Amino acid sequence: MRALDSLLGILVQQGGDELRLVAKQRPRMFAGASELSLTMPVMSADGIRHLLDDLWRASAGELARGGQVTRAYRSAELGTFAVHLTQRDGGPLEVAFRRAIDEGAAAMDNEAEAVIGAVPPALYAVLSRAQARGASDVHLGPGAPPVMRVNGALALLDDVPPCDPAVLLGERGEGEVSVDRALEVPGIGRLRVNVYRSAEGLCAAIRLLRREAPDLAALNLPPQLAALTELPHGLVIACGPTGCGKSTTLAALLEHALRARARVLVTLEDPIEYRIRPQRPAGLVRQREVGTHVRDFASGLRDALREDPDLLLIGEMRDPETISLALTAAETGHLVFASLHSRTAPSAIERVVDTYPPERQRQVRVQLAEALRAVVAQRLVATADGGGVVPAVEILRVTHGVANLIREHRTAQLVSALQAGGAEGMLVLERHLADLVRGGRIARDAALTAANDPATLQEYLRQ
Repeated sequence: MRALDSLLGILVQQGGDELRLVAKQRPRMFAGASELSLTMPVMSADGIRHLLDDLWRASAGELARGGQVTRAYRSAELGTFAVHLTQRDGGPLEVAFRRAIDEGAAAMDNEAEAVIGAVPPALYAVLSRAQARGASDVHLGPGAPPVMRVNGALALLDDVPPCDPAVLLGERGEGEVSVDRALEVPGIGRLRVNVYRSAEGLCAAIRLLRREAPDLAALNLPPQLAALTELPHGLVIACGPTGCGKSTTLAALLEHALRARARVLVTLEDPIEYRIRPQRPAGLVRQREVGTHVRDFASGLRDALREDPDLLLIGEMRDPETISLALTAAETGHLVFASLHSRTAPSAIERVVDTYPPERQRQVRVQLAEALRAVVAQRLVATADGGGVVPAVEILRVTHGVANLIREHRTAQLVSALQAGGAEGMLVLERHLADLVRGGRIARDAALTAANDPATLQEYLRQ
């Protein structure tokens, strides 16, 4: 189908990921939620059917019965595309072409459910609409309209029918209370899914993940963060509440580190969220998923220490054994990045120590003082124009003085060290929030809500 390949070639050349054709309407092309320029005449329904050729002949009957069909189209030169056809109740014929995952990425996780035919049309319609609107999460409930989260706010997906969460269970989990899955959907990308039972019935929470790790510069993070990738060894912890962008920041930092020189990166994740690629010809990336490639974080980390890594990523430090192994790796010449659920940098240190029984906490403080290099606490704040979110960050660098405070159980004094440590690359959350307010990026009220200490923020704003 040369005509279709020529059209899809424009999508690829322009860096887009979706092309939408609607009979008697202007064709539109998108990269994520942004519309790209496309000069192309309006097409009739017959013109679209002629363009689809064999795809149309294979789909017409099913489309007439159900109103929507999803197919895969493989171009020898351009790769695979997901094709979503819709025509209901005499309405216009609509076709959406989405670029699917590349075969190399699919080979990374052969356990991923990566065939478009396995995705029910109702689910694909929900995911497609949510992605087009820039949603980060989708919630499904029994017989209820899907709900999506966009820039932190919830909104109904009221232009698609309800989707039964049971379609996400696959062949496993029918009798389980809760099931976690990582899925790969061509044309949509990677999903992190939790299907669970509640008083309302079977429900699901779906996180839409970007396939590729973003560029560090594109995240609008403070410039002090890039220096963390130059550390020769040690532990760097990213902390913050769920959904604050920890995984995104860590993935961007790792790609930045891989770009600087060839290294071996081994990751342990639950699930794998971003496809991290070597940035140098001799570099290597080995991404491993807990429950699929390794039994748990601790056993995977023990294996990783025998796999000649320069960089290690631990998706979450959950238990004493994993934390001990991470500290050992950091002490023995590896640069380790890990995430932790904690609101502030000082509280992250206490969270690690409190994981252990009292008789071991002194030893852990000594290890932390020796191995820890930085703690990055992050949260996302809505932009002033309501069009997105921006990260607000706190950075604690472990200087000689900070190490002494950790070792001597004087973490309450870390806030003062943060405030005085600007020359060492430290950053207080309230100072970063004040800078974002003064730059017009976020509103004052949003900054006050995000601050750990609103009074300190007010002081910075008055300076």
